[in-house]
Amino acid sequence: MKRPWLKEVWRLAVILLLAALVGLIFGNALLSMFLAVTGYLVWHVRNLYEMQRWLNGKRKGYLGDYGGLWGDVSEALYQHSRRDKKRKKRLTQILSRFKKSTNAMPDATVVLDAHGNIEWWNKEAKRIFGLKSPQDTGRPLVNLVRDPKFVEFMHSGDINERVEMLSPVDANIHLSIRIIPYGNNQRLLVARDTTRLHTLEQMRQDFIANVSHELRTPITVITGYLEALADENDQPSKEQWHKSLDSMLQQSHRMEHIVRDLLLLTRLETEGQVLREQNVNVPALLDMVSDNARVLGQNRQQVELDMDRTLHLKGNRDELYSVFSNLVNNAVRYTPDDGQIEVRWFRDGNRAVFGVRDNGIGIADHHLDRLTERFYRVDVGRSRDSGGTGLGLAIVKHILTRHQAKLHIESTPGKGSYFQVSFPAKRTLEADNGEGEVTAIAQ
Repeated sequence: MKRPWLKEVWRLAVILLLAALVGLIFGNALLSMFLAVTGYLVWHVRNLYEMQRWLNGKRKGYLGDYGGLWGDVSEALYQHSRRDKKRKKRLTQILSRFKKSTNAMPDATVVLDAHGNIEWWNKEAKRIFGLKSPQDTGRPLVNLVRDPKFVEFMHSGDINERVEMLSPVDANIHLSIRIIPYGNNQRLLVARDTTRLHTLEQMRQDFIANVSHELRTPITVITGYLEALADENDQPSKEQWHKSLDSMLQQSHRMEHIVRDLLLLTRLETEGQVLREQNVNVPALLDMVSDNARVLGQNRQQVELDMDRTLHLKGNRDELYSVFSNLVNNAVRYTPDDGQIEVRWFRDGNRAVFGVRDNGIGIADHHLDRLTERFYRVDVGRSRDSGGTGLGLAIVKHILTRHQAKLHIESTPGKGSYFQVSFPAKRTLEADNGEGEVTAIAQ
């Protein structure tokens, strides 16, 4: 094993021995040894000076072979420097490729540190966020993009959510933004330009709205004539056409329901639609929904209510009635005779929760994620026979989004289903049955 320090000790010993011999020859050994040690220290200081210049970049290339301990130190430093240069060159190449590939991406990309400050962005981010170099580097992104939805999204820290907003530099550009964590508490903001998708969606909504309005009048006329024919007093004619007229009348009513639901869904999907809020007495609303459900099921099922009658909501009464009635009526339609339907309205912490449980036919797992799609049916024939339009749960989804509520579905084929709606604490109110006062529940 090499011991450079031991060589250096031997070097000093040899120098001192030679100096002592020379001093004996000239009659002053101490002075000779002092001069030798002084020279040795000067040599060390010179080596330190040269190394300091090399470390500061004032001297290039190899330090030189000084032998002994200094030689090993200079060689180690030189090799370390070479490895460091290679590493820096490789990292520079990787960073350059990253920037080129990111600039080629169609999505805007912004690199943020742990505090949300901007570290780097690509060309698309410069276009849709209006970022400028170098003055925006190191600044918090929320100071430049002040949309309230975006600020709340950045502070929420929920990486599973997205935010839809308009570009701060061009109100005609629609964006879908998400955050991807990576590295050492860094975050990658990715913003996709969804203007084309938004335009197509708006065209679809306009088309549905226009078609629905155009169909409304002729369907009303046809329904009126069919009802008049069904009420005709000519008995032989009535018996002859009774079955056909009833079938046509049933289908015309179903088309009316579809048009009505399409118009409602279009209204809910329309951007800027203001939510008209009020204190909603949910228990009274559920009493009505349950009574209507018993009429719909002709009292063939047992509908049970379990409610906290002091629990109210802040929201739109008509829209909430649509949510509750859709979920309860669905349970009635898909629960066989003598089945049980349990409707619950209760507190879960500061949240308000609505639940509908039945012991009906149930739904397979692979259908659950698509239940809120418009016109999606698990059993097409049964759904049509029961009078469903295929739009009920799509309407429920949009209304709940407007009320910041979440829908959770559990189901087992042959055993039944459970639909649960959770309303946030900020919409929960508490009513005093004695004085009729309503107050917000502490959040």
